[in-house]
Amino acid sequence: MSVRHLDRSATAACAQLLDAKGNVVAVVDAFLRHLAACDYSPNTQIAYAHDLDHLWHFFAARRCGWKSFKTKHAIEFLEYLRTTTTSSCVQRLVPASVVVDGGRPAVRLAGSTINRIFAAVSSFYDFAIMSDEYKGDNPIRTASERASQRVPDYRRMVADDARRYPPVHRRIAVKTIQRLPRPMTDEQVDALFAALRSKRDRALLGLMLDGGLRPGEALGLHLDDVSYGRRRVAIRTRNDHPKGARSKSRFERMVDLLEARTLLAVSDYVMTERPSESPSPFVFLVGGNGAHRLEPLGYQALAKLFARACDRAHIRVAWLTPHSLRHTHATRMWDAGMRELTLQRRLGHACPESTRMYTRISDRAVVDDYRRAMGLREEHGASLPNGK
Repeated sequence: MSVRHLDRSATAACAQLLDAKGNVVAVVDAFLRHLAACDYSPNTQIAYAHDLDHLWHFFAARRCGWKSFKTKHAIEFLEYLRTTTTSSCVQRLVPASVVVDGGRPAVRLAGSTINRIFAAVSSFYDFAIMSDEYKGDNPIRTASERASQRVPDYRRMVADDARRYPPVHRRIAVKTIQRLPRPMTDEQVDALFAALRSKRDRALLGLMLDGGLRPGEALGLHLDDVSYGRRRVAIRTRNDHPKGARSKSRFERMVDLLEARTLLAVSDYVMTERPSESPSPFVFLVGGNGAHRLEPLGYQALAKLFARACDRAHIRVAWLTPHSLRHTHATRMWDAGMRELTLQRRLGHACPESTRMYTRISDRAVVDDYRRAMGLREEHGASLPNGK
């Protein structure tokens, strides 16, 4: 079994699952085309294809078919995934189990990866049931959260509206580490921007740092999305980027940029360095004289330029990625006193839990209680307890 990647800019599925003979697995192909029709991102489609690849390898090892997969087999599938290894050299921020497989070091699948695989398998069987290809209940069963069932109906409506998805309890899941976001220090930010070599890179990373934009949001900006007079940029939901960059959120928003340096950097790039002969509406383009000149900048190019700048600045570590600029912005805004709901709207989070992770880095209520318990004044630079 293997996964074939297709054209990411097409409206059809971006991946296919092939069996041992190289033939397309029909039911998985129908599922992936369904995801494409529902406007799932290319990255999600490809990830689901690789997740179902694990399931089909499990079927081959157990010599069974996907229609005979039941809940009892889901437990065996969990045990199978816990022993599955990968030779991928992806950097991880959590402890990983390293084993020797065939004389070569390999890493076991992370708990978060296994949980994502189960979520993909559950979605696949939901589709199979909906399309009358599978008879019975979803083998990856989910049950409604019992606590929500005890809430009165008139209050349950309010509670459910506060969440994007209804509360469910997944019966098969691996415990995972709830990681804290890692913002960059001021010294790291200064070193990074000092190591950038083009106006384009300074404008692009400046928008992510001062506006909290996601990589896909910054790469997908059009020229008319930037309002210099009103000092703001519009984050639009589009699917027209030829290299698959897109906004993760389905909620369009306006992001104010009162930092004068940010819009000045964007204006300087557009007026002096951006190729003037390009008809492309995208702000950030590939420059130089190479074969990809005038094409919109993609995820891989952003990751490479960021990594090279970190190398030149001697700040390269595993957790430092372009998304770290968004973490840095959110942490700075929270520490400066921005309210949680306001920060959620600025970042474009659909769920309050996504914003709440930044409050765990520096919870002002905890700090204030600690200072009062220690007898310290609340302002910065307070004296020691008892006036010492």
